[in-house]
Amino acid sequence: MPSFVLAFLLMLLTSFSTLPSWAQEAIPSIPVQVAVQSFTLENKPYLAISYQNFPHWHTYWKNPGDAGLAVKNQFLVNNKEIKLTEEEWPAPKRFIENGTQWAYGYVGSYTLFYRLEKTDLNKLTGKTIELNSTWLVCKHICIPGQKKSTFKITSGKVITSTPDLMAHLDELELSSRFMNLPKFQPMPDYLDFKLIKGQKEKTLVLSYEVKKTTDVGFLNDANLMYSFPSPPFDFQHENLIVKEASLIGIVEINWDGEYSTPPVALPADGKFQKPYIIRFLFNDPVQRKVIVIEKKFTSFDLNGSIAVPTAVPTANTPPAASSSTVGPPDTIIATAGTNSIFYYLAVAFIGGLILNIMPCVLPVISLKLFGLVKYRNESRKRILEHNLSYTLGILSTFFIFGCIVLAFKSIGTQVGWGFQLQSPNFIAIMIIVLFIFSLNMFGFFEFSTPGGKSLGNIKTEEGFVGDFLSGVLATILSTPCSAPFLGTALTFAFTSSTSSIFLIFITIGLGLASPFILTGFFPSLVSFLPRPGNWMNLIKKFLGLTLILTIIWLLDVYNALVDGSSHLVKLSTALVFIFSGIAILRKERLMAGISFLIALGLFVNLSTTTVISSKDDQTALIRDKKARGLNWEAWSFDKMKEHKENQQVVFIDFTAKWCFTCKINEKLVLDTEEFKQFVGDNNLKLLIGDWTKRDEVIGSFLRQNKLVGVPAYFIQKKDGTLVSLGETVTIERIKQNLK
Repeated sequence: MPSFVLAFLLMLLTSFSTLPSWAQEAIPSIPVQVAVQSFTLENKPYLAISYQNFPHWHTYWKNPGDAGLAVKNQFLVNNKEIKLTEEEWPAPKRFIENGTQWAYGYVGSYTLFYRLEKTDLNKLTGKTIELNSTWLVCKHICIPGQKKSTFKITSGKVITSTPDLMAHLDELELSSRFMNLPKFQPMPDYLDFKLIKGQKEKTLVLSYEVKKTTDVGFLNDANLMYSFPSPPFDFQHENLIVKEASLIGIVEINWDGEYSTPPVALPADGKFQKPYIIRFLFNDPVQRKVIVIEKKFTSFDLNGSIAVPTAVPTANTPPAASSSTVGPPDTIIATAGTNSIFYYLAVAFIGGLILNIMPCVLPVISLKLFGLVKYRNESRKRILEHNLSYTLGILSTFFIFGCIVLAFKSIGTQVGWGFQLQSPNFIAIMIIVLFIFSLNMFGFFEFSTPGGKSLGNIKTEEGFVGDFLSGVLATILSTPCSAPFLGTALTFAFTSSTSSIFLIFITIGLGLASPFILTGFFPSLVSFLPRPGNWMNLIKKFLGLTLILTIIWLLDVYNALVDGSSHLVKLSTALVFIFSGIAILRKERLMAGISFLIALGLFVNLSTTTVISSKDDQTALIRDKKARGLNWEAWSFDKMKEHKENQQVVFIDFTAKWCFTCKINEKLVLDTEEFKQFVGDNNLKLLIGDWTKRDEVIGSFLRQNKLVGVPAYFIQKKDGTLVSLGETVTIERIKQNLK
């Protein structure tokens, strides 16, 4: 095997062997940063207190779980505490501490909002307000923290001179966070509660059933149900049971009434002295959003029987059958809504395998198949080396993607699937590379390495480099596609630990490379392919044409990213000079060199020139969609709210110019006459979110709805209920969710 292949393989294995050490980091000097600022939405002023936790450290929600302390903010004027009306807190995540301790809280950045009512503004304007913010931040150890700051409210604006505060967040980010706060909703008709006496002394058991779904993918790192602090009810760990047509949660409750003042015993007759209204944070898998609900309990059943699983698994425990739960013996317990890592790895592998037949990858896969024909006369060992070089190109690129994702997460920035295609410079590089590859396919030049053994005019030693680069290109071009199964695995990866990100990415890579790994070990599997001959020259030119078509698509994407500015002209001119340089390389080396230098200069110029984005909401993609006969509007929170107030049903399409899967869905469903007729018959309003360019508001909305890329489709009902349709869409599925 060539030395460069061994070197890359060694680097990859070394990186994986050191992954656990990445999690062991020193205690940060500033574990939590705080920002204090004003925020206005719909002419209503708010006080926004934002927190930025050091990467991988977490703070706690109102109900911190088994241990921990919730974030607390105290406001003082002249040393007297004042109360501000608090908005609901963001939905928390679940963490497993010390193997068995469950905690609920936040990683990364989040914001707590307080209303500034007119009475507050009248009382507080011009006065010095002291904020005392306290928290407990944990990772491998826990550290109590505090930040004191002072501010004044002038003309509804918060002004603070406290040093060392974090920079203010922009209005769009705060707006996105505010709109995604859990909202109170009446109890859904598909949710049932039961409260019964527990088998242990001074215990109750709460069960809740969610009908209409068995989807636990929405519950990654989260409970189905969180209870707000509710003394004397002490809620224990949630156990989630996946049945044939529903989800059932089971939680044991310790009765802490003896610690009340005065003490309250657990009633022997099952009837409480007074009703208890308990608030829950419900991760609704039907609406695919987090809501706040209330349930009044006046009594509990003395004769019911719900067994709580005796062993409480951790988040990494795989789903297992249990005979101690309600339901049939094959009931699956996915504790706290967490599937086994092996489930996600299997889904990732299948998704990667399916990528081989997606249109965005086909040009490069075709090149690799062409290579299999070229090398079929070589020894089995050499064929295996070629295919492993291709595989290594795929795995190395996915590994680099994982590193980039972690780098962004470490600075508090989230990215999604296909994030690199939102960069004009990256697209420009891809266009140039594919253009050079296409010229090679058309026979303008041949890659060669001195001393290589010839096979026709192709150098065998060079072939390994070509295989490796083909793997790199296949990986890069796969990201505009979101194959079936891939969304579930990617959502898990982008929201999980360091090791999970790399495991999922590498498994997707193995799925993408698996046909060629298999044919490397068993070359006879491709015996159906014809033997090398003159026909290969025609195939090479055909493959060159597919690369040219890919370049045209990328030029369209590039044009959308740079708003049709002079960048496109510079890039096109650079391609002309590259073509000229290659065409005269053998006869006029000096002129060819000058052509290449001019092309390089043009690329450097366009990559260092700032792209001035258009402020027009009607992007080229939206204009194209409207030209097809439907009244698509640019998506925004304001538009969603406007249609909700008018009690109009809305279909929302998040898409991008570079998204091949989006184009397929459009061709098969959204651009059809049947869809147009359906929109008219049901008076649907249409919103489109263009994610061609990086957009934090859209990215945040997708993350809040457990999605990491496009396509993504939603229905907003008349009452504002949001239903996620996922990555695929059919008219029948839309129709079912209109009810």
